[in-house]
Order: sequence, then structure tokens, then C-alpha cells
Amino acid sequence: MSKLTDVPKRILIGRALRSDKLGETLLPKRIALPVFASDPLSSVAYAPGEVLLVLSVAGLSAYHFSPWIALAVVVLMFTVVASYRQNVHAYPSGGGDYEVATTNLGPKAGLTVASALLVDYVLTVAVSIASGIENLGSAIPFVVEHKVACAVGVIVLLTLMNLRGVKESGSLFAIPTYVFVAGVFIMIIWGAYKGIVLDETMKAPTADFTIKAEHQGLAGFALVFLLLRAFSSGCAALTGVEAISNGVPAFRKPKSKNAATTLALMGGLAVTMFCGIIFLAMATDVRMAENPGEDLLHNGVPLGAGYVQDPVISQVAAAVFGDGTFFFVVLAAATALVLFLAANTAYNGFPLLGSILAQDRYLPRQLHTRGDRLAFSNGIVLLAGAAALLVWVYGADSTRLIQLYIVGVFVSFTLSQIGMVRHWNRHLAAERDTAKRRHMIRSRAINAFGAFFTGLVLVVVLATKFTHGAWVALLGMVIFYGTMTAIRRHYDSVADEIAAAEERPDEYVRPSRVRSLVLVSKLHKPTLRALAYAKLLHANEVEALTVNVDPAETKALKEEWERRGINVPLKILDSPYREITRPVIEYVKNIRRESPRDAVSVYIPEYVVGHWYEHLLHNQSALRLKGRLLFTPGVMVTSVPYQLQSSEAAKKRARKRQEWNAPGSVRRGPVEKRQKEPAAKNN
Repeated sequence: MSKLTDVPKRILIGRALRSDKLGETLLPKRIALPVFASDPLSSVAYAPGEVLLVLSVAGLSAYHFSPWIALAVVVLMFTVVASYRQNVHAYPSGGGDYEVATTNLGPKAGLTVASALLVDYVLTVAVSIASGIENLGSAIPFVVEHKVACAVGVIVLLTLMNLRGVKESGSLFAIPTYVFVAGVFIMIIWGAYKGIVLDETMKAPTADFTIKAEHQGLAGFALVFLLLRAFSSGCAALTGVEAISNGVPAFRKPKSKNAATTLALMGGLAVTMFCGIIFLAMATDVRMAENPGEDLLHNGVPLGAGYVQDPVISQVAAAVFGDGTFFFVVLAAATALVLFLAANTAYNGFPLLGSILAQDRYLPRQLHTRGDRLAFSNGIVLLAGAAALLVWVYGADSTRLIQLYIVGVFVSFTLSQIGMVRHWNRHLAAERDTAKRRHMIRSRAINAFGAFFTGLVLVVVLATKFTHGAWVALLGMVIFYGTMTAIRRHYDSVADEIAAAEERPDEYVRPSRVRSLVLVSKLHKPTLRALAYAKLLHANEVEALTVNVDPAETKALKEEWERRGINVPLKILDSPYREITRPVIEYVKNIRRESPRDAVSVYIPEYVVGHWYEHLLHNQSALRLKGRLLFTPGVMVTSVPYQLQSSEAAKKRARKRQEWNAPGSVRRGPVEKRQKEPAAKNN
């Protein structure tokens, strides 16, 4: 890429980093927390609302089940966090659930986990940004009116920020994440103080509304199914927990210890915030409905289609701080921003997993390489494209998108924990140290309970969400699985085909002869250069080849060939239908059929031009011929370039661009030299 086209790239993502700077991009715990845990931390902004939305189907009376559902989510969160703390110590290489499942359950289980995680990462971006747009839209009508365009714009912005590198994007995301966490804790503490100590009555904006139940007086199996569906919706609070186990290599040393500490801290914060918002929602009489315009009533009258339902966290903040107050505005702004930034969990997890899968030949190799800023740029761009497509298809509607959510993450949770149980069984069979065995047995018990609990939740999620959209996530997993299997099959077949065998196959045997063919259209400087080059290589036989398309031109060429006395035989191929490519291909194939052990070297004169439009005017026949000859075994194709004057002008322009440095493109000298300079001065 020229210096001129390099300018916007450097402005947007910064100057390129040397490979030996990778260690400087590793994250301390204070930055790793917002980078890898922004998704589960921010999910408390919508997970409580999803619980109340489902319960509202049975009317206001079902709301008293919400604390018990919150308790079940808390137990699940602690179980998953404790299980993943075992994972990061046992598998610190960054493969996470994929590595655990592949190592202990086999490649098919590993590929299933990888498919589930890839789908879940895409959904994380789509759901987080759609939810953030809806939160922001309650204050800015323009955002609601153009929600799809705004959501795609946010995806583009986050993509650029992540292309700048993990550490730099993490520093940018840390402040709003910590402001959001602090704001929620202040709201919980202040709300508890007002309610318990001051005995004040706090009322949410919807406290005076009533709910028209879609199914009045549910009992028995119907009620159990409703509670299970509410629980599965509340499990959205657990999405993103696995990102830390996938991102262990991004932590500073000691990597496993820092990752485990970050996991515990994330679990404690998320659980406290989730429970606090649920209990404050009950204390302030928050009312939510899946169809608020029809099911929410004020004085017995539906609110109408124009009513915009605010999220639970906004209603609780209005009740605790007061609508429009400083703390209310700060928390509302931080909530909207952190929901956008929650997608950053996927922006770090998806490219890293994609790189590991590419290394294992399940995805294109381009996903394994790092970009200018030492981030996996191709994976970041692929994730952004998939999420933008999903947002466009679903109209940036978080209520529709969230139905697709959770399935993938619980598939990976369950298979990972089953794999860890087999991991501990294998190590226990060989371990004789009593203390180590005791530790392994305790770890196995944690993972076994985690496998049972997450497997149970997976069944619940599939049963309650399948018809509401979870089937789309399953279809996405099947597509990913099939695609990755096909890619691996292709790479394996290519590797087998090109592998160098120990014995001496035909590829090692020298050709008996080399026969050179120089393609000729007219007798000019490019042709003479190609002829001279072909003769220089001392082939066994050199022959010029032309196609008789225009008899007059062919006759003139033959006469000039004889007049100049060129000591290379000229072979003329007839072409009744004025084709050029086919006669040459057939002639080369006939040579190969007659002498299979002969190598045929075809020399094609080509013009080197300096402008893009000149490519349309030259070399088209050469391109077609090369494309066809590449598929012919035993044939080598050589382009003999001839530089026209326009190419010289292009070289001068390139030289001028090289003398000018784009912003941020200037490199400093080697690190070693910069470190020695101060010592030299002191001497």
C-alpha cells in the first residue's frame, strides 16, 4: 500500500507496532476486567427487565417469584465462575472451552463448542448494541427513528477502536465501565438507605400502572413453564463469562492467577448488581410488559402504541435519585455507553478463538495473523460484518435478538465442564500425591456440579426459547460447524496432496527435456526480449508460437521473421474461429501427450503500464492464457515484462511518495540502540 493510501489507515488505527512489542499489549487486572467482563457486568441493565417481562404474562401477581428467580441465577453464576476458575488454571493457553472440549471429548465436541461460541459472540455484539441504542433512544428520538443506521454506525466505531489494539481499546472502555458499576452500587446503597433507614416511599414512573395479564391464574405445569422461561431469560446475565478463559494469554503474568482473580471479581460484582436491581424494582413497584401499549393500563385505559417503555434500571434510578437529577443522568449515560462497550467482550473473544481455529485449520489462515496493531484484525472485521448483518435483518430490536441469545453459551458451558470432569479423571488415574489428589477431587466435584447445572439450564433454555427464536442460533451453529468441517477437509486434502514423500516420486525425477514456447503476436521489442530470455536459459528446444487470426498479419509476420533471419522456428497455429487461447492450449497439451516426461515452458511477453485504465487496454489475452495454462500439468508459465514509458512515470510518482512520511508512519530505531544512547551520554 502506498504512503498516500496509508494516511487514513494510520489516522484511524494508529502506527503499526513491531512484533516484539506484543508483551507491551498485555493487560493488568484493572484493564482486563472491563475488557473481558463488560458483557456480564452490563447485562444487569437488561437481564432483570427480561425476567419481569416474562412474568408479566401471568399478571402482577407473578412478580413475587422474581427474588427466587434471581436467587437461582446467583447460584448458577457462582457455579459457572467457580468452574471456570478451574479451567483457567488447567488450560491457560487461551483455547478456553474449545481446547477443553477438544482435548477431553474429541474434535467433534470441540468443533461444536467453537460453533456455539462464534454464534454467541456475534449475538453479543448485536444484542448489546441494539439494547444500548434503545436506552439512548429514550433520550434522543433521532436514534430511535434511525435505530438500524445508528446501530451499524456504533459497530463501525467499535471496530475501529478494537483495530487500534486490545490494550488501547481496553483503556478507553475502562472509564465508562467503572462509572457504570459505581453508579449502580451508589443507587443500590442509596436506595437501601432511603427505604430501610429513612423509611421513605420510592415509586417508579410505572408504579401506578396495572398489568393486563395475557394468561390469568396460571398454575401447575403452565406456571412452572413460565418460571423456567423467566429463569432462562435472566440467565442472560451469564453471557460473556467464558471470555476470560478464552483470553488468558492477554493477561499479564502470572496469567492464570490474574485471570482467576478477575473471574471472581466479575462474578461478585455482577451478582450484587443483578440482585440489587431486582430487589429495588420490587420495592419501587416497577411495571413491565411485553406489549406495553396494550398490556399496561393507567386508570383502566391502555397506554397506547405511542408509549415508550423505559428499561428497569432507568425506572429504578428515577425512583431512587429522582427523574432528571445529576446522578440519574450520569447513570443513564453510563448505562447506554457500557451497553455499547459490552460488545467489546466479543471483539476480544471472537478474533482470538478464530485465530486458534485457523491454526487448527478449521477457519481460513488469514484469521491467524495479527494486524498492524498486533490485534487479530481479520477476525475483528469478520465479527463486525456478521453482527451488522444480524442487526439489519432483525431491525436492531433487542427483544427479538435476545431470544436467539444464551443457547450457544450454555452449549459451551456444558461441554466444557464435562470435558473438565474427564480431565480430572485422567489426572487422578496417574497421580499418587495425597494433597494433589485431594485438590483434584475437589476441582472435579466443582466441575461435575457445574456440568449438571449448566446442562439442566441448557435443556430449560432449549425448551422455553426454541419457538421464540432459539432455533435460529442452532441453525447458525450448524452452519458454522459444516463450514469449518469443510474448510478442515480442504486443508487436509491439500496437505496430503503436496506432502513430500520419503521415496522418490515423479516430482523428484528430472524432466527428460525442456521445450520452450515463446508466444508471438507481432515482431517488436517485447517479443525480441522474450526470445532472447528463452534462448538464454538453454532449453533443449526453443520455438516461437503464433495464432493465425488475420491471414494478412500472419503473412507479414512470417515475411519479417525470415527477413530478420531469426534463428528460432516460427510455428503458426490455424484458428478458423479467430480464437487465441484454445489453439495454444491444445498445442501445449499435444506436446505433453506425445512426450509426457518433457517439461513445457511458455514465455508470454507483457506490457508494464503505469495507470489502472491501461490495464484494460493491454495484456488481456496474456491473462486468459496464463489462467488456462496454470491448470495444465507439466507446464511452467513465465511472464517477460516490458516497461512502457507510463510505468516509468508511475515509478517517479512512487519515489516522491516514499520521500513523504504519512502521520504516524515514522519508525524509531531499534529498541537496543535507544536504550544504549543514555549510557553513552553519561560516559
